[in-house]
Amino acid sequence: MSHKHEQLVRTIFHDPPSNNIHWREVESLLNHFDAEVENLSGARLRVKIKRFEAILHRPHHSNTLDRQGIKSLREFLAHAGVTPSALETSSG
Repeated sequence: MSHKHEQLVRTIFHDPPSNNIHWREVESLLNHFDAEVENLSGARLRVKIKRFEAILHRPHHSNTLDRQGIKSLREFLAHAGVTPSALETSSG
């Protein structure tokens, strides 16, 4: 995994949430984990990593995720096993 993706995962799980997580970076991270992404109506996406699935929302009026978007992404990644501690375990 690239340093850039590792840093993004840390940023997603950091409290308080960052206001500077760009959607294109999230897409790159999802692609890295071979996520299946299906466009639904509007800005909704069905995303699957391994056997875990979630409905995420692309940002509407900007390129960055809002707090609720970060929270949803964080919960999905945690269920799929993509957490800062899991990354440390796999790289160590």
